[in-house]
Amino acid sequence: MQMGRMGFGITLLISSIFIIIIIIPSLSPISSSAEASKTPTAAAFVKKTVSSHNIVIFSKSYCPYCRKAKAVFKELNQIPHVVELDERDDGWNIQDALSEIVGKRTVPQVFIMGKHIGGSDDTIEAYESGELAKLLGGVTKDEDDL
Repeated sequence: MQMGRMGFGITLLISSIFIIIIIIPSLSPISSSAEASKTPTAAAFVKKTVSSHNIVIFSKSYCPYCRKAKAVFKELNQIPHVVELDERDDGWNIQDALSEIVGKRTVPQVFIMGKHIGGSDDTIEAYESGELAKLLGGVTKDEDDL
């Protein structure tokens, strides 16, 4: 009789392990495949946005460093395409994608003619050194933003 209970206990243990390892992950609403599918979409959005506009700033509307970077382009009479991550439902996913693409999670992240310039300090430094003006050489205001 003792052996029967032990056999039942082992069977129950094996069944529990099977449920935990095999069944529960497939029922989870946030599985690893769901997370993986978000990043490529966000990465594709970042790449398409950067390639579709002369000047792109990934920003947050309340960020003082983002305001500084945007002010540089105002000084230069340039209108960048600004993506305010805090005003988008997918903002965190886009920020994660930016982190993978440029190696930084901070905002702003500035791109000119598809080239990553960097953040606020990098943009201001490029402005002060004249490098930004060179990069913007033939760039006119984005028609999409007029």
